[in-house]
Amino acid sequence: MRSGGTPKGRHRRRAFFDESGLPLDRPRNVRAACALTGTPRGHECRRASSPSSARQRRATCLPAHSLDEPRRPPHPHAAERCCSVHVTRHAGMIMPKVDTSSSVLRPTRNGPTPRPGTARGERHAFTVGLEEEFFLVDAGRLSSARRVAPVFFRRAAAATRGRAKQEFLQGQIELISGVHTDLGAARREMAELREAVAEVAEEHGLAVLAAGTHPSADWRRAQQTEASRYDRVMDQLQIIGRRDMMCGLHVHVELPDPGRRIEIMWRMIPHVPLFLALSTSSPFWAGMITGLKGYRLAAYGELPRTGLPIAFRTEAEYHLYVDAMARAGAIPDATYLWWTIRPSKGLPTLELRAPDCCTRLDDAIAIAALYRVLARHLFRTSAADETTTLTAALAMENLWRAQRYGVQAGFVTLDGPEPVAAILERVLRQTADDADALGCAAELDRCRVIVAEGTSADAQLAVYERHGQAGHGAGVRAVLQWLRDETIAVRGDLDPAAVAAPPLPPIGDSTTDRNHL
Repeated sequence: MRSGGTPKGRHRRRAFFDESGLPLDRPRNVRAACALTGTPRGHECRRASSPSSARQRRATCLPAHSLDEPRRPPHPHAAERCCSVHVTRHAGMIMPKVDTSSSVLRPTRNGPTPRPGTARGERHAFTVGLEEEFFLVDAGRLSSARRVAPVFFRRAAAATRGRAKQEFLQGQIELISGVHTDLGAARREMAELREAVAEVAEEHGLAVLAAGTHPSADWRRAQQTEASRYDRVMDQLQIIGRRDMMCGLHVHVELPDPGRRIEIMWRMIPHVPLFLALSTSSPFWAGMITGLKGYRLAAYGELPRTGLPIAFRTEAEYHLYVDAMARAGAIPDATYLWWTIRPSKGLPTLELRAPDCCTRLDDAIAIAALYRVLARHLFRTSAADETTTLTAALAMENLWRAQRYGVQAGFVTLDGPEPVAAILERVLRQTADDADALGCAAELDRCRVIVAEGTSADAQLAVYERHGQAGHGAGVRAVLQWLRDETIAVRGDLDPAAVAAPPLPPIGDSTTDRNHL
């Protein structure tokens, strides 16, 4: 065993994958224009290898940023042509800029232009990206890291090709995926990113935990990351900001017509509690059992402009709201709207923000798949099932029930109480055609497993019950160890009952526009 209990040999040399499953090994930064594709300065290009190479690669252009240069926030509508693809750059992600005036969908990165109506075309239309937030902890004690050396974040960024970012608190880190048309490729990328950050953390005497809340951390000891944006947030929120010691999962889905995001957001509201129920991973807070499966969202509710979004009738009405808030000095821009679901400011996406950070990677991918197929289903169906004030009110109650009971919740419907399992099955039936079109059936099956076997919150409580017989401290310690091991168990599952007894440390400019707190 290595220091902190990480099994020797857990980490290996990593091969990062693109969305087609090809391994990619990219230089840290490329300054000159690519002779093969004419890619502008500031981009990286993977060229096709020589015929003698064992691994043939296609030429693909990806954005590159020097670790020593601040990253400038893009204009919300800024786009550039790269390898005949319109892309928008924001927070490390590349999103396709879909031209809805044309009957032909543009490719996202490479490959032939898909025909309208084909499965491949649909997958390109509803691209998906994930953002996962994690706790950084001392490798030995597993206590939340209060201060983390900047060199750690620089090395984590280098190890993940710029996909690892600092978060609001120094004891947190975020991993941002690329844009994917296939969730299997998204899983491979996120698995590699988790392993890469865990390896760098181990070298700095740290470990990473994936959970909505840290089971034993004292929020009063947390230190804010030094950045002008975070300074503004802390100045506004005061003690509420200091208590924001939580980690979530954010899922972006691109819509073919970004102008319909407000409509789809409003119609998605009744489904938001289901996403939370499937993700719950925060049954502890400050060393206490909260009695809730998802305490994170309850604590997050202390912040302003959280919870379910407001009912805007049109996109124009939403922008009037944002403009009024900005003119009044209430918020600088739309990124200070921290609802459970919202339109992205800098991307043509609708961003789901309700889920807890999922300890198990497969759970995160399953939730992303469910959100993706629902987005397609709502986009292609009539607004006859438009959310009403009544159904939105029921969603508020069900959001609480998801926090309290997780997948064991009974949701309130107009026909009476209905268990989460039944709600899920109905949604899966309604979106079966969408799942086939997007190729998400295998990932969606995992949602059924979550309901049947429980979430991370259920596993944490089971570990605590087993080891808590030796005392509360021993129980919490066992939970921390399980979280550490399961976070990087991306090649297989761990049995909570098999957890052993507890054994005796920026890329870019963090002041840039971020799509989260």
